Amino acid sequence: MSWLTSGAIYFIVWWVTLFAVLPIGVRTQDDESQVVPGTVASAPAKFRFFRVMAVTTLVSAIIVGGWNFCSSYFGVSFADLPHIMPDIR
Repeated sequence: MSWLTSGAIYFIVWWVTLFAVLPIGVRTQDDESQVVPGTVASAPAKFRFFRVMAVTTLVSAIIVGGWNFCSSYFGVSFADLPHIMPDIR
C-alpha cells in the first residue's frame, strides 16, 4: 500500500473516529448546574479540545496501523472485504 493511500485512509478514519470520540466523557451544562444564558442546557460545560484531538489521533493511528499490519503480513486487502452492493447484471 502506498503512502498516499495510507494517508487517505488515515484521514477518513480520523474523521470517523473524531465523531465517535466527541461524546465520550462530556458533561453538559445541565449536569454541572451552570447553564450560561443564551446557550442550550445540553451544551458541554467544558470542551477539552486537546484531549479529544489526542485520543482521536491515537485511536486512528492504532486502527490504521492494525490495517497496515494485516495488509502487509497477512495479505488482507480491500478486495477481501465483502461487497456492499450485489452484482446487478
